[in-house]
Amino acid sequence: MNKLFAVCAPGLEPFTAGELDQLGLAGRQSSSLPGHVVKKREVDNEVGGVEFDGNLHGLYRANLHLRTASRVLVRLGAFYAAGFPELRRKASRLSWEDYLKVGQSMALRVTCHKSRLYHQRAVAERVAGAIGDRLGKPPVVQRFSEECDPLPQLIIVRLVSDHCTISIDSSGALLHQRGYRLATAKAPLRETLAAGMLLASAWERSSPLIDPFCGSGTIPIEAALLARGVPPGRWRHFAFMEWPNFNAKIWEALLADAEGDVSVMPGIIASDRDSGAIEMAQANAERAGVRSFIHFSCRPISAIEPPANPGWFVTNPPYGVRVSANRDLRNLYAQWGKVLRVKCLGWHTAILSSSLQLLLSTGLEFDEQLSLMNGGLRVRLAIGKVG
Repeated sequence: MNKLFAVCAPGLEPFTAGELDQLGLAGRQSSSLPGHVVKKREVDNEVGGVEFDGNLHGLYRANLHLRTASRVLVRLGAFYAAGFPELRRKASRLSWEDYLKVGQSMALRVTCHKSRLYHQRAVAERVAGAIGDRLGKPPVVQRFSEECDPLPQLIIVRLVSDHCTISIDSSGALLHQRGYRLATAKAPLRETLAAGMLLASAWERSSPLIDPFCGSGTIPIEAALLARGVPPGRWRHFAFMEWPNFNAKIWEALLADAEGDVSVMPGIIASDRDSGAIEMAQANAERAGVRSFIHFSCRPISAIEPPANPGWFVTNPPYGVRVSANRDLRNLYAQWGKVLRVKCLGWHTAILSSSLQLLLSTGLEFDEQLSLMNGGLRVRLAIGKVG
């Protein structure tokens, strides 16, 4: 068993914790299966992630199934270090041979706060030296960039008040990179945030869902994957697959249990007034294997045709920052609110926006507003019901 840490965007911690609960990885078991509703759970964790315990099976399962996490880290060790010789000596005692091959390329990300060892580059050099001491050969150290191909193994070193925590990234490319979204519209929404919006809205997978500003289709695609119970990591490669201790049998068994369920599928409706965006969304849905489960159309929001039964309205409309900049969007939001009150009475809503003024322009009432981050921009997810 190891201490593991699921990294997520600020604001998504309760939903990542709920997912871990559902997987039986957060200290309490749940009878729910992947694809069912994950409710927000209050957690006492540091901002940006949730700590949990797990063995190799749990580590692989978390990477495969977590929809809202960005990375899954393994805590290799934690110790006191007030001097460089002590740091190198204690870091060399960690079981690097389980995670790194001799001569493998790696990258170090170091942060130092209120510690005597405050020079990040010097700390990185000592940890790299400790890895060489343990493996018998100095590692190949390079700068980490998401553009690298292949990615170097990322090692994260954190010094706070002379206490050092060393972690290794098990994910590789960030977990929002599911493998299906090759085409993107303007200001694309990350898959992890789209999944978080769906979980925060408490969408019931048997109920219809509409996204009238679908862009490249991230929200409806994530909804279809969620409803089918298809793991978001089903098609991608992970850093742990390159580790010396990688257990292919465990991984293959997890994949065999992750085929998804098509017995119950809601009506998922995705539209956008941009025909190019719809073409991209359809191509992405095809790669994700859910094209046949989503009804795409090119139309303005005033022309939406919701089904008779109330459902969920989950969307990421333009809010005048990166798309429609310098344009007053209050009239759009006001018109949109009128359409909802006429056509979607009794529907649940979850609307992402950076502007409270725009949200108020809809004339809708919201029961809850969650603070989240979207591409470095502080946004709020307004949740309510059309009444």
